Amino acid sequence: MSDCAEQAYKLQHKPTESPFRPLQLQMAAADSENRVVQQSSTSVGSASKAAAFRISHILSAPNQLTLARMAFLPFIVNKLLEHHFKGALILTLLAGLSDGLDGLLARRLHQQTLLGQYLDPIADKMLLSTIFLVLSVVNLIPWKYTVLVFSRDVCILLVSGVLYTIAGLRDFRPSVFGKANTFAQVAAVLFVMLFQVYAAHWVWVGRRLSLNATFFFTIVSGLHYVYLVGQRLHAMNHPQASR
Repeated sequence: MSDCAEQAYKLQHKPTESPFRPLQLQMAAADSENRVVQQSSTSVGSASKAAAFRISHILSAPNQLTLARMAFLPFIVNKLLEHHFKGALILTLLAGLSDGLDGLLARRLHQQTLLGQYLDPIADKMLLSTIFLVLSVVNLIPWKYTVLVFSRDVCILLVSGVLYTIAGLRDFRPSVFGKANTFAQVAAVLFVMLFQVYAAHWVWVGRRLSLNATFFFTIVSGLHYVYLVGQRLHAMNHPQASR
């Protein structure tokens, strides 16, 4: 009898399952699915915004001018190889004008981007180094200047790539000697081409002085670059000491 009474007591006090339990489970599953959909849509939206942001950087006016400057290069090379020095000179002047204009627009329009900081010096190096090479090929610039210019630029690009990959160093701003070297190189190629169009004595003097300045500032700026890289690496490893 005691067993029967115990079973009857358990049946009477057995917890009843709520009739709304299946509905609650369905609502929980639907809510979980909505959260997954929202998270995926948020991630897709973030990715699309990031892609649009990168495209806007590329399509900014200063970066477009930098890309246009790079597009001048094959036409300048063809003109030089065909000994059309007047046309090459005009195209080089236009490329130089775009170089100054893209920096001005970046400051005025507040469109200074990380892409532009890397793209602008790359375009300058490609343009000047290639023109130096072609002018040496057509025997207008002695090879010692071109070899020196190429050696410095290649070493700087390799060192910058290694330091960016290994140490994460991103500060590759040109020094005052680097800017002077770029100015000397621009003056050298312009005077060399101008001398083929207008062989005046002052043009010959400018050609000679600019080539010598290129030789001097290429060496000095290269040594100064090594010093600056060492200082910036030291500042990265000892941030408190740099303050």
